[in-house]
Amino acid sequence: MSLTPADIAVGLDHVHKTYGGDQPVVALDDVSVVFARGTMTAVMGPSGSGKSTLLHCAAGLDRPDSGTVRIGPTDLSSMSEKRLTELRRGRVGFVFQAFNLVGALNVEQNILLPSRLSGRRPDPAWVAEVIGRVGLGERLRHRPSQLSGGQQQRVAIARALVTRPEVMFCDEPTGALDTRTAAEVLALLRSVVDRFGQTVVMVTHDPVAASYADRVTVLADGRIVRDMAQPGAERIAEHLALPGGRRPSVASREG
Repeated sequence: MSLTPADIAVGLDHVHKTYGGDQPVVALDDVSVVFARGTMTAVMGPSGSGKSTLLHCAAGLDRPDSGTVRIGPTDLSSMSEKRLTELRRGRVGFVFQAFNLVGALNVEQNILLPSRLSGRRPDPAWVAEVIGRVGLGERLRHRPSQLSGGQQQRVAIARALVTRPEVMFCDEPTGALDTRTAAEVLALLRSVVDRFGQTVVMVTHDPVAASYADRVTVLADGRIVRDMAQPGAERIAEHLALPGGRRPSVASREG
């Protein structure tokens, strides 16, 4: 199915990115990909394949050497650092493996932090809906150290949602969680796509996590080598076969 410009949340067009000096490493090699609004995409690949670099370029955290990156109709390549910062605060949400919460702030303060940094007053009804959806209503006065890992990741997801971003970028969001808690967090991410129409782009190494996505994009050596629609964990594992014939272990999907 072809997408119109209005259907595209994020688009990369012939993006190149190289790191290093005397012995440069090509992180992205002529990558072109679009992420549709209201969908969840898992970006996968072996270590060093370029998946985190793709996420960082797509989110405006890093600049490509060449090519274009757009969030909606906005071309990021010509934007100043100040304008990029404003864009990330207002139009992009982030969820990381390490949660990145502010330990001195309570749950409510952490959730509202992006709005305060951007100088925008959040919609109280929307904040209440987000807090209810992530199940944190009884934890608003707790600090991160008083929460479990899964609860901390729920705070991070609520924080990412509160500004109503056009897209949420998640970098290994379940990497620090046990299997059961990871399944709960993935089900929550899936629900914000299905219920709120949120766009989620998630880097993960886990076939089970990727099976929650509408689409799986696989990178190797800085290039997209596979693009699969709802393949399921077993098929994902088959396409991520490791050297020597070993394959990633695949647990049954929960939730």
